[in-house]
Amino acid sequence: MNRIDALFSSLKRSNRQALMPFITAGDPDLPTTKALVEELVARGADMVEIGIPYSDPIADGPVIAASYTRALQKGVKHAEILATVRKLRDEAKASKSAIDGTPIVAMVSYSILHRQGVKTFLEQAAHAGFDGAIVPDLPVEESAHVAKIATELGLKLIQLITPTTPRERALAIAKSTTGFIYYVSVAGITGERKSLPPELAGNVAWLRTQTDLPVCIGFGIGSPEQIRELAPVADGLIVGSALVKRLANIGDTPRSQVVADLGGFVGELADALKS
Repeated sequence: MNRIDALFSSLKRSNRQALMPFITAGDPDLPTTKALVEELVARGADMVEIGIPYSDPIADGPVIAASYTRALQKGVKHAEILATVRKLRDEAKASKSAIDGTPIVAMVSYSILHRQGVKTFLEQAAHAGFDGAIVPDLPVEESAHVAKIATELGLKLIQLITPTTPRERALAIAKSTTGFIYYVSVAGITGERKSLPPELAGNVAWLRTQTDLPVCIGFGIGSPEQIRELAPVADGLIVGSALVKRLANIGDTPRSQVVADLGGFVGELADALKS
């Protein structure tokens, strides 16, 4: 069974939501990325989303876009990202750590898939140990080919629904999605928000009546208070910019301290999800 399916099946039995932090691969470097995945899982992350740096990010706000720029300026390569995830998986299997069963999902532009070849990229991602891919610039009308290849490889193709998506189109996206639905909380780009739209809960509640897939909320979530607010209406909560922002100005801070600091923040979010 795909790790994503196994996770949500387990969470459903225990009536619990998934905490899903996002980090950018190679920011500030790949050894730190590896250490962060290990630490975040140890601190309560149920799934980790890894952004594959791209020069023209889709829907990403200034915080995540800047992290992609930093990683690309340091010369991070796709092959190195895949090798890092493969190393994570191999070490976790050998040590029987929690990461062995933790889903890892790639946030990746379709431009990257197209340039490398959809089948080639997805084969490499599956071999590395990814469990699914979020492709934000892939329209549902053009997703069947990617979904077919992903399914054949045991990967999930996670698609996005936004507050401005017409309901008929939202249903079409839900039918073509596997793993879980990524519900974008706000119309706009990624980034922390002090408050979230009042209609968010109702929109997600309606969507959950239309599909058996888990519905996970992302964009704008960055505090324990927001985690507690949204937990009753979602199957999972995605936190990105609030984490990536903490990596922007680390300077000469030792890697161990950076990892511990982000781990502590995720631990606070995990505690909020349990409260």
